[in-house]
Amino acid sequence: MAATTKQWTLEEVDSLPDDGNRYELVRGELFVTPPPTDPHETIGARLSHLLFAYVEKERLGYVYRPQAVMHFERSEVAPDLMVRQPNPNPDPTWDNAPTPVLVVEIFSPSTRRRDQNQKRSLYMDAGVAAGASAPLTLTVARVRGCGERLTSSRRREETLSDALPSLQPR
Repeated sequence: MAATTKQWTLEEVDSLPDDGNRYELVRGELFVTPPPTDPHETIGARLSHLLFAYVEKERLGYVYRPQAVMHFERSEVAPDLMVRQPNPNPDPTWDNAPTPVLVVEIFSPSTRRRDQNQKRSLYMDAGVAAGASAPLTLTVARVRGCGERLTSSRRREETLSDALPSLQPR
C-alpha cells in the first residue's frame, strides 16, 4: 500500500504553536524551517541594503523582510526578501496584498531544494515578476507571458540593476 502525504490547510498552519520555527504551506505541503542563522541574516541585511536604493529609484514599492508573507492559491510563504507596492486596501491583510515584483530566497542546506523547486514554481505561477536566490550566484527567474519561463544565472559581481532592469509593479 502506497503511503499518502497529508495535505495541510492554512487554518491548520495558523493553529500551529509560535515556537520560533517558520511554517510555510506550498500547495498543501507543510515546510518547517528552524530560525535562520547569523550568516543567513547577514546576507539578508546586506541584500536589503543593496536593494533599497534601487527599489526607491525605480519606485517599485518597499523591501519587506523577513516576516512578510505572500498568499497565493491557499499557500502561504515567507520569502527572505520581497519587493512590492504598499497594500492600498483600507483593511490591509496578507490575503489582499499586491503581488511582489521580486522575491529573494537565501539558500541554506536545509531549504535549497524546496526554495529551488516548490517555492520557485509557486512564485512564478503567482505572477511574481522575478525571483532571485543568494548567496553564491544571483539566479533570476522571470515570467515572460503565457506561462513561458526564462531563467538565467548571473555572476555575483554584476549589479542588481544589471540583473533586474526596470521591473515594474503590477
